[in-house]
Amino acid sequence: MSCELCALAAPAVYRDDKLSVIIVDDAAYPGFCRVIWNDHVKEMSDLPQADRLLINEAVYQVELALVSIMEPVKVNLASLGNMVPHLHWHLIPRYQDDAQFPSPVWAPAVRTTAEPVLEARRALLPQLAAEIARRMEKKA
Repeated sequence: MSCELCALAAPAVYRDDKLSVIIVDDAAYPGFCRVIWNDHVKEMSDLPQADRLLINEAVYQVELALVSIMEPVKVNLASLGNMVPHLHWHLIPRYQDDAQFPSPVWAPAVRTTAEPVLEARRALLPQLAAEIARRMEKKA
């Protein structure tokens, strides 16, 4: 069985021996991030306490970076793993003008975000990557 998260196709903005952080290439949601546990485990409960605390701290630091740089009205956090049973967290900056707001990003779209708005958000991605790296290396 191959696992797309074990392969980690996207370049990581941060990686250590325990976890990785990537910025997902999602045209409609610039700033969408994932915190991925490097070892192939399915559940938070598969981790010892110290590792559970570590991944939670990483999610917290990435959320702080998203709030600081992307300035969303809300950050959605999700750990689903139904399609890919490998422990990871989605961190998704949300805006009142995004395609599904206020519903989850997986709901049907109710609008189209203006392309100049999306371009402005995409322009922040290098700053977001740098802020994530800074925060993650500071905590390490």
